Amino acid sequence: MSELLIGSVAYDPKVVTIWEGFRAYLRAVDGPAIDYLLYSNYERQVDDLLSGHIDLAWNSSLAWVRAERAARAAGTEVLPVFMRDTDRDLRSAVVVRADSELTDVTDLRGRRIAVGAVDSPQSTLLPLSYLRSVGVEPGVDVEVVRIDVGVGLHGDHVGGERDAIVALRDGTVDAACVLDANLLMFAREGTVASGALRVLGQTPSFDHCMMTAGPGVDATALAQLTEAFLAMSYADAQVRPLLDLEGLTAWLPGRTDGFGPLQRAVDESGFYDEQGRVRARDYRP
Repeated sequence: MSELLIGSVAYDPKVVTIWEGFRAYLRAVDGPAIDYLLYSNYERQVDDLLSGHIDLAWNSSLAWVRAERAARAAGTEVLPVFMRDTDRDLRSAVVVRADSELTDVTDLRGRRIAVGAVDSPQSTLLPLSYLRSVGVEPGVDVEVVRIDVGVGLHGDHVGGERDAIVALRDGTVDAACVLDANLLMFAREGTVASGALRVLGQTPSFDHCMMTAGPGVDATALAQLTEAFLAMSYADAQVRPLLDLEGLTAWLPGRTDGFGPLQRAVDESGFYDEQGRVRARDYRP
């Protein structure tokens, strides 16, 4: 059986620790042999997945959308494999200062709103789609202040979101868009005082990252890998530190029905076309 090569975007130094740990775990449970290849951006990772240079990719939600579209256009397919429990049913929030006079997202007309990087699903694409759904057109009814930190990482680097919150805290914008879980983190770390912000509105729920299998992957090795990951237990002292680093308590089977909101946001913004080609202006991973 051949070794599986897995792609992962190196958004943080801990990525190496995580994958070295997973390799050790798989050896201990007599799982399939794996190696990993680190990428600086998701676009290159998706290209290599579709070309067969790697067997699997730990994809962002936006990378899944591109991979699925590009594979379909090429007459092949990519497969959802597994995802974190914390990747399911997420929401992003449009927040204002607690003392703001704004009471509804439609009150943002004529105001300034800070978002994350151009390729951030949770801080840019999905919140701006939400605004459109309530009749507030980004760039027309509201001025969008985009903070392009970590472009190419599809929002994995939360620097853009953090900077958006700082801009809101300092009063240079009227609202900001963040993943609601990150909003809690920013309060814990002291970026903004607890209770200083108020949620004005929330996006529909959506799913996030997913392990994706490329065309031609060894089916037996893939089944063994999936079984080994789904069997990881948070009660296992060897595995728990890795799961903590990766931000989950359990691996779950991959699903695709949670990507509908992002598919719509991608179409509305023109980020990718139906063939998965990048069409977003000013996008330079």
